[in-house]
Amino acid sequence: MKTAVVILNYNTEDYLRRFLPVLLASCQGLDAEVVVADNASTDGSAALMKAVFPDVKYIQLAENFGYTGGYNRALQDIDAEYFILINSDIEVPDGWLQPLVAWMDAHPDCGACSPKLLSYYDRDCFEYAGAAGGRLDRYGYPFCRGRVLQHIEKDRGQYDEPADVLWVSGACLMVRAGVWKALGGLDDRFFAHMEEIDLCWRMQFRGWKVTLVPASRVYHIGGGTLPNESPFKLRLNFRNNLLLLENNLPATFVSEGLNEKKARCKTRRRIFSRMCLDGLSAMVYLFTLRWSFCKAVIQAHREYRKLRKPGEISPNPHRPDGLYDGWILPRALFGKK
Repeated sequence: MKTAVVILNYNTEDYLRRFLPVLLASCQGLDAEVVVADNASTDGSAALMKAVFPDVKYIQLAENFGYTGGYNRALQDIDAEYFILINSDIEVPDGWLQPLVAWMDAHPDCGACSPKLLSYYDRDCFEYAGAAGGRLDRYGYPFCRGRVLQHIEKDRGQYDEPADVLWVSGACLMVRAGVWKALGGLDDRFFAHMEEIDLCWRMQFRGWKVTLVPASRVYHIGGGTLPNESPFKLRLNFRNNLLLLENNLPATFVSEGLNEKKARCKTRRRIFSRMCLDGLSAMVYLFTLRWSFCKAVIQAHREYRKLRKPGEISPNPHRPDGLYDGWILPRALFGKK
């Protein structure tokens, strides 16, 4: 097939029941197949697929491998030109898929692309997870066109032109199968959260573009598997942010003209600065009596030290798009919007 649209499910039976029929209908008549891979769900997902969607290809994984391990294993068994990684809590309108396929067909230098991500509940607004494509500041804080910190913009057409960005959300991510395989898929160490930023960043070193295609749009609920107030989710975000910087800053600094030794030294300084900022966050959680959040930051740093390894530097890496050299937090809190 040309396009494989793959849901990685974990205990989201209700979302499958609600959104899978719409997704299947949107792919009818196209050279596309919907696949559901299951991370060893313990709810009624497997029974639902067997009883209600028996004709949908269903991949049952042996355990919960997370977003990274689940997709890495599921996509090994799928033969397609393009993969679309899509969350179970996304509603797609008619015609969402065709602009993405057309863009990839017409732009052979594009490694990954995404639709605009809009809120399922407030459909005139962007959705937190990816909005209209993502950027990253100097300390690794991600933000989006359409979302900075908790400030979310209404979609007034301000991002209706295709744009190259640093990353697009894994909630709905289209990637060339050849690029996916060449990069080894997602970094298994991440388990979940920020793994799509890492993938998009790594592919840009090899000259691939990452593009937001606004002619396509989808509607995302968000927090379907892990709620926003989960200490586990917070721990993953703090830990994976450091892994993300370790993976990609050395090659980024080399692409800016530094030699490898200086690039790695600068990477260590930048990560130390970010860890100090994380320490301030932990103190805020402590003083506001959010003990579990403070503990999550400490655990994140411990896990990072165990998992860290030097980032690879390919020969003559291309400089990525979408990096912001400033610090977004004070600008968003105290400066101009």
